[in-house]
Amino acid sequence: MLVLLLGTGIFLTLGLRFATLRRLPRAVGLLLRGRAGAGEGDISPFSALMTSLSATIGTGNIAGVATALALGGPGALFWMWLTALFGMATKYAEAVCAVRFREQDADGNYSGGPMYYIRNGLGRRWHFLAYAFAIFGSLAGFGIANTVQSNSIAQVLNDSYAVPPLFTGLVLMVLVGAVVLGGIRRIAQVASYLVPIMASSYLLMSVLVILFHIEAVPGAVVEIVRSAFTGTAATGGFAGATVWAALRFGVARGIFSNEAGLGSAPIAHAAARTNSPVEQGMIAMLGTFIDTLVVCTMTGLVIVIMDVLPSGVSGASLTSMAFGGAFPGGEIIVSLGLCLFGFTTTIGWSFYGERCVVFLFGTRGILPFRVLWVLALPVGTVVQLDLVWLLADTLNAFMAIPNLIALLLLGPLVFRISREYFVALR
Repeated sequence: MLVLLLGTGIFLTLGLRFATLRRLPRAVGLLLRGRAGAGEGDISPFSALMTSLSATIGTGNIAGVATALALGGPGALFWMWLTALFGMATKYAEAVCAVRFREQDADGNYSGGPMYYIRNGLGRRWHFLAYAFAIFGSLAGFGIANTVQSNSIAQVLNDSYAVPPLFTGLVLMVLVGAVVLGGIRRIAQVASYLVPIMASSYLLMSVLVILFHIEAVPGAVVEIVRSAFTGTAATGGFAGATVWAALRFGVARGIFSNEAGLGSAPIAHAAARTNSPVEQGMIAMLGTFIDTLVVCTMTGLVIVIMDVLPSGVSGASLTSMAFGGAFPGGEIIVSLGLCLFGFTTTIGWSFYGERCVVFLFGTRGILPFRVLWVLALPVGTVVQLDLVWLLADTLNAFMAIPNLIALLLLGPLVFRISREYFVALR
């Protein structure tokens, strides 16, 4: 899976002639101008990005980064960066195809994503992949974005404030239900408000830690790059890590965090008000940049700078320890961030699962799915965390395979559409 995910990203990056990196300033400009949107669609390009970010900025940015570093050493962060650079091309291609091949459902709402660009963009013999993606996509959300998120939130609140997990689950059920039952417009509205606030607040706290320990930053960066190629020696409770462990866990947690290649984000971007697949693609690739190269980097740098890896602690507790050691009340910031990140991931992914259900069963499947989604949240708080993460990773793989095959086959089309757009700009 790691070879397929990274390989697809490299293939698309080379095919686009590194346009995802060269056109980054234009992408930022499009985002700043895309608050309203021009063209057909349900939500603005900005709201589409915030909805996809609400689904990707989650426990992966706090617990996932810490897990990668605990298992793979500081070098895991380097491989997360590399994954993100190639993942930007993957996310770009996903959104281009999503807008190019989207449809309207019976209620007039726009539906798109891998199941539609497989069915509408590839030959009949590939159509089984569309149904495979829709089946796994509707199920995967219950792992990656429902039970994983509620479990992580319940764990941190129980560890920090002794809040009973089931109580957390019931409160989440009410809050998520109030948003999810309102559909994509309410989800986008809440995401557009919460995501910028929570992400900027978390980044501000991280920047403060880094500024307070600015003298340690050069050494931390050197250690991250060095251990990516030489491994990390065992110290304290930290068992040490090989180069392969750094690579494996860095790539795996990076993909879990930014979801490039999973095929989830293009479902949100397909609903954007735009007539230009390329422009929405450029906005979409910013999601990977913001999620991994900005938010995950901040978490990783704080952990390395505060030198908490020797403690042997993992997951959100490791991040909490790092911030707690930086300044009083740092643990509260991590707890609050985890709760908000987990909440927004849950509402964002509910839309992804819903669109997969619409593809399979039509609009009559929407209400039953939303009800099941909300009811599953308390269940996630009382099951074993290891089992939940294993389920999430497995379902992610089953989702990604049909999507990556489609991207490889549709790559030449993406290259041609992109060339035509950029030539017209000259």
